[in-house]
Amino acid sequence: MHKNICVVVPTCNGGKIWEKAALQLSYLKNDSLSIVTIDSESTDSTRITSNKYGFTVLDVKRSEFNHGGTRNIAARYCIEQLRAEIIVFMTQDAILQSPETAAEIILDKFSANPELSAIYGKQLPHDDANLIAQHARFYNYKNEPYTATKDNYREMGLKAVFLSNSFSAYNAKIFTSLGGFPENTILCEDMFFAARSIQNNYAISYCPEIAAKHSHNYRPLDEFKRYFDIGVFHTCESWIGEMFGGAGGEGKKFLLSEFRFLINRNPLCIFPAALNNFMKIVGYKLGKNYQKMPLDKCKAFSMHKAYWKSEIK
Repeated sequence: MHKNICVVVPTCNGGKIWEKAALQLSYLKNDSLSIVTIDSESTDSTRITSNKYGFTVLDVKRSEFNHGGTRNIAARYCIEQLRAEIIVFMTQDAILQSPETAAEIILDKFSANPELSAIYGKQLPHDDANLIAQHARFYNYKNEPYTATKDNYREMGLKAVFLSNSFSAYNAKIFTSLGGFPENTILCEDMFFAARSIQNNYAISYCPEIAAKHSHNYRPLDEFKRYFDIGVFHTCESWIGEMFGGAGGEGKKFLLSEFRFLINRNPLCIFPAALNNFMKIVGYKLGKNYQKMPLDKCKAFSMHKAYWKSEIK
C-alpha cells in the first residue's frame, strides 16, 4: 500500500459483537494500516479484545463522549502520530466483509479522484436482523454506486449528503482542511461533513463494492428517541435543509417500499412497522421544536443523553 490508513472505532462495552468485528479488522493490520479505538470507560472485555489484536486504545470519559468531538480526537491522533492519509471510521457493531480486498478498493477510489472527500460502503443486515431492519438496509444501501458533487447535488437532494460513519473513509488532508466534524453535535456528524464537502466543491461517493454487516432491531421507543435527536440536528444545522432540501419526499418513498417489502414476506410485520414509523414522526417533530421544551424533557426524549449537559443548546 502506498498510503497510510488508520481505522478508527469508538468503543464502549462492545461485548461479543466487538469480538467479531475486531477479529475481522485484525486481518487488515500491516505496516501501513493501523487500528485505533477510542474507548468510553468500558467495563466489560472490550479493552482486552482491543489489546489482544494490538490495536491502539485511546481514552475518553463516557460523560464527555460526543459523536463529532470524540472522532476528531482520534482523527488528530491518526494524522499527527501515525501520519494517516486515509481515515476509516467504523462502529463497534459493524463487521467488515472481505477485509482482504477492502483496503485496496478504498485506496483505488481515493487515488482515482483527488477531489473525493469521503466514501461510504454498503451496510448489510446482521444475521439476527428482523424484517424491518432488513428492509432499512436494502432500501438505503443499494447495489448501484454514485458520486455526489457540486454539479448534481440539487437533483439528488438530501441523498447527496448521506454518509454513514458506521463504515466510511475520509481523505485526511481534506478532512483537516474542512475542520473535521463539528465538535459538539448530537449525531449526524457524517452528514454535516458531507454537506461541508459539497459546499466546498468536493465529492462524496457510495461504494457498494465494500461492505460491513451493521443493523439494529429498533423498538418503537428507540425509533422515537433516535428521530428526536435527528430533529434536533436538523434544527441546529438548518442550513443543510436549506441547501439540500428536506427528507419528506424520501420518507414517503421509504414507507411505500417498506410496505411492499413486508407484505411480500410477512404481512403481520406491517403493524409493528407502522408503530415504528409513527414514533419516528412524533419524535422528529418534537426534536425539531426542542428549543420550546425544558431541558429535562429533551434529555428524557433523547437517545444521546450526554449531549444535554447543562442549559438548552
